[in-house]
Amino acid sequence: MTSDKNTDTGQEAADLARRTRDDVLGRVEERLRSLLAAERDVWAGVHERAAVPVDALAELIASGGKRIRPAFCATGYLAAGGDPHDPGIVSACAALEMLHVSALVHDDVLDDSSRRRGAPTVHAAHTQLHESRGWQGEARRYGEGVAILVGDLALVYAETLMAEAPRSVVLEWNRLRSEVMIGQYMDVHAAAEFSANPRISRLIARIKSGRYTIHRPLVVGANAAGRDDLAAAFEEFGEAVGEAFQLRDDLLDAFGDSADTGKPTGLDLTQHKMTLLLGWAMQRDERIHSLITEPGHTPDEVRRRLVATGVPGDVEKHIAGLVERGCKAIADAPVAEAWREDLADMAVRVAYRNT
Repeated sequence: MTSDKNTDTGQEAADLARRTRDDVLGRVEERLRSLLAAERDVWAGVHERAAVPVDALAELIASGGKRIRPAFCATGYLAAGGDPHDPGIVSACAALEMLHVSALVHDDVLDDSSRRRGAPTVHAAHTQLHESRGWQGEARRYGEGVAILVGDLALVYAETLMAEAPRSVVLEWNRLRSEVMIGQYMDVHAAAEFSANPRISRLIARIKSGRYTIHRPLVVGANAAGRDDLAAAFEEFGEAVGEAFQLRDDLLDAFGDSADTGKPTGLDLTQHKMTLLLGWAMQRDERIHSLITEPGHTPDEVRRRLVATGVPGDVEKHIAGLVERGCKAIADAPVAEAWREDLADMAVRVAYRNT
């Protein structure tokens, strides 16, 4: 009977934890909408064209997304004992999502991606608009210029939002933003160089994606609650699970369905992205390099060759090991059991998601 009672109590605590986080995340959505609506009113009053960049951001925010970064930030904050009613954490979570939107818009330009979340990317939409109106200048240059400015505007709004958060988050927020930019540069450079270097591939995966997706948001949340003692456990958890998250992205890009991912399949291959998947495969089969870089080869041909190396299966094993490492890192963290279990569940969900 005692065991059943403890189980019931544990389930109630877990349910309460999730409901509390869901409430915070619901207020994050409202904060994002209210900020962009207010900005649109301001700029529409100046000139109707001045509201176009704000509309582009609003459309991207409204189009969906997993809200992974706000979810980890809110979890870090609540696990650390933060007050769920404090508006500061809502603003911090919203800032992380706005930063992510900025990265998406800029990423799509860097990757020459035509679709995002099932709709035309910002630069693709504005390139098409330029062409359809017969405007002056080069349509592609115009579209990419608009996207760069829209992404920059999202950076401005991210900073506006984070300024409303507790000052204890500033150092981690600054680290997070610089890592994203440095990681993006390393990604671009590795694609241009296109030589197999798994060590660099893993470093890029951690810096460009893993840290800003899981590690830093968790620590931002904990710091907002005044719990810098959680930094070490959250770093170990976030580094492992963040790398697993990026490796899943790599597999989905190579073998996923664009109807599920909302973006073109095989973009990493066409853009020569030196992912760990590709780096390992190129070490085992030198022919893969020419299959990707030389004309006349189909994406299916490349995929068959990747499968033949056995690397996709090895990446799956590596993901499983990273999830296990992340769960161990959080097992003894000084937070309530309900939050340790929740973080372990989140690790599995981000590593084995379907989209």
